[in-house]
Amino acid sequence: MTKTDLTKLYKTYYQASKNPEIIELGAAQYLSLVGKGDPSAQAFTDNIQALYATAYAIKFQCKEAGHDFVVPKLEALWWFDATKYNNLSIAATPLKVPRSEWEYRLLIRMPDFVTGAAVTAAIAAVVHKKQLVKAQDIELFSYWEGKCVQVLHVGPFDREPETLEQIAAFSALKGLVKRGLHHEIYLSDFRKTPQERLKTILREPVF
Repeated sequence: MTKTDLTKLYKTYYQASKNPEIIELGAAQYLSLVGKGDPSAQAFTDNIQALYATAYAIKFQCKEAGHDFVVPKLEALWWFDATKYNNLSIAATPLKVPRSEWEYRLLIRMPDFVTGAAVTAAIAAVVHKKQLVKAQDIELFSYWEGKCVQVLHVGPFDREPETLEQIAAFSALKGLVKRGLHHEIYLSDFRKTPQERLKTILREPVF
């Protein structure tokens, strides 16, 4: 049995340089869970647990059907109430907007052969067997990102504004304008990796 590994199949999606660069991305589907609040709070951890439990339930279903795959890296789209906090630069946003006001969509990319029916069955299994009720809010989410500016951030999350400044400067130089949600791909397991060694892809859709 072959095992689909999306990090190998879509290498450019899961790689970034330490210098800002432009990348063009197509449509993809994800296992997704929406939330709001401080990412250091327990609710954020609980949402990740529910999402991964469901992802692995889908993996085991697919493996039994002869379509095994590697569960990819965690990702998230981030936003906030732009009418309440307006005219903030890309770098100032994480500093000026209270963490309690951050909204997010956790993502784990799924192979194209994963169906809505498989997701529904996996959610039911996770709720029943693991008592993770939050899994009921998980959905199969399709997203097209298009043209983006991205960069690899190495280090603690609270140092991201410095790297976001690079994206802002690069975008201004190229005449690009932000048009979508801030996107992060967590190449490191931030529960186990020392803060100074964390690797995170920061991605901003532009036109």
